Parts: sequence; C-alpha cells; structure tokens
Amino acid sequence: ALLPVSKQDHTPKGTAYESVKLAIEVGYRHIDGALVYFNEHEVGQAIREKISDGTVKREDIFYCGKLWNTFHPPELVRPALERTLKTLQLDYVDLYIVEMPTAFKPGDTFYPRDENGKYIYHDTDLCATWEALEACKDAGIIKSLGVSNFNKRQLELILNKPGLKYKPVSNQVECHPYFTQPKLLDFCRQKDIVIVGYSPLGTSRDASWVNLSCPPLLEDELLVSIAKKYNKSPAQVVLRFNVQRGVVVIPKSFSPVRIRENFQIFDFSLSDAEMNAIEGLNKNIRFVELLMWSDHPEYPFHDDY
Repeated sequence: ALLPVSKQDHTPKGTAYESVKLAIEVGYRHIDGALVYFNEHEVGQAIREKISDGTVKREDIFYCGKLWNTFHPPELVRPALERTLKTLQLDYVDLYIVEMPTAFKPGDTFYPRDENGKYIYHDTDLCATWEALEACKDAGIIKSLGVSNFNKRQLELILNKPGLKYKPVSNQVECHPYFTQPKLLDFCRQKDIVIVGYSPLGTSRDASWVNLSCPPLLEDELLVSIAKKYNKSPAQVVLRFNVQRGVVVIPKSFSPVRIRENFQIFDFSLSDAEMNAIEGLNKNIRFVELLMWSDHPEYPFHDDY
C-alpha cells in the first residue's frame, strides 16, 4: 500500500503485526512494505512468527521492500537496504524497488524541507543508483530488483543502460478501473516487466494526498451490478479485473473482514464483455498525483505514460 508517512503514524501499535499474521493465515504470500511506513519491525515479527509456528517457510513469503528518495546516492543504497533487513530480522528481501524516481536531499530526514517549507531535492543518476542495487543482488541480499512510479522514459533509462546486469522485473504504479494504465501496461508487457498495482481499490478520501475530483471507485454502478451478479463485493470485482489481466494487486487493509474478503477472488472469473466494460471505465485520472513534488526534474507524471 502506498501510504504517506503521516497516515502510517496514526496506525495503532500492533496493527500491522496482527494484520500481516492474519493475512499469512488467510493465504497471502506477497507482502509489500517499506522503510518509510515505519512498521517493518511489526511486519518482520509477524512473518518470523508464522515461519516458526510452521504456517509457512521463508521461501513461501515474497517480501517487497523499497529504497526511499533520500537514499539514492550509490553509497547509501546498501545501508538503507540493510536497515530494512535488520528491522525485519530477515537475511534477504525477495524484491527491492526504487520507490520513486525523484531523489531528495540525502540523509535520515525522509521529507527534507528548507526554512520556507519547500522540499529539498537532489540530483541523482538513476543508473548509478541501479548499479548499487545490482551489487546488492550479487551479494544475495535481494533476489529481484524493480522500480515504482517510473514512466516509460525512466524505465528506458535503466533498460538502455550500458552494461546493465539485471533489468527491473516490476514497476509498481497506481492501477484500477478508473486508471487502467493501458499504454504503460502495454510497454511493460513488451519488456517483460510486471505491473504491480497500488491503490487497486482506489484510495481513502484524504484531500491531503488524494485527488478528490475522481469519484469513489467502489460506488461505480457498473462495478456494483457485476458484483451483484457474482454475489461478490465491488472490491472483489475490481481486484479480479486486474488479476485477470495480469496485473499484480496489493490491496491495503487493516480490517480482518476485508483482509479475508480481498483474498476471495479466485473462485470466479469475469467474462470478456465484463472485462471490456470495466476497462471502459478508465477516466485516466490518478487518485495519487503526488503534486507536492511536481516541480522535481524527475517527477514521473508529466509524461503521457
């Protein structure tokens, strides 16, 4: 789940721990985390407990960690990853991704601002950052490398890098029926890059980081009517839609009922007509625009895709 840090601070202690434990019991195996969510200690504890009680083995779990904007300089990449590993108390992560292509002033202040409250950016060579990540993969502490919020140009920067050792296996971006990402999805398919869709159910209605000009996704009439037909919820239909077209979904929930519900999407499938109709809902509007960083030279969303 892409959650700004202020939201994460309001999550009661132990919530992530309980949620991850339940998710693993329900059958989830892919856990999407990040240092800047401030809950990797709870996530790691939940994973380790489920391994020690025999529910899963370490190799059954697919953990994705993220390199934050303040750790783009090559010499900071491995220490940032090692911080995640130490917090999780795991030996490796299955996937480690560049959270955003926008580098901030390096250091431990995750959202550095000047005295006027303006974000302090940093020039970083994404290719140099990538090479540092490749070295971590060679060291065995990352199994696969990926990116997030990269547009086509930024992906090509990595793909066309001279001496590229490992290409990005995935690009984590916003993806749901109101923002279906047809062009980026097509480009990534051609390059054998998996799209991982964040905010697959839309988002909360928090104006501090959500574009509210887009109506709530789960109230859409078409989705509600398809859901009725299958005796499912609109959320389940929306998740099924993306999974059926090869997009990995990472729905965020702390609700035990919805954690279970979001997993019950493998006992039905949508018809071609329904898939096309849902695809037709695309408004090409992002819920997560990250406009506060739109003046960054590497802000990814100015481009068409």
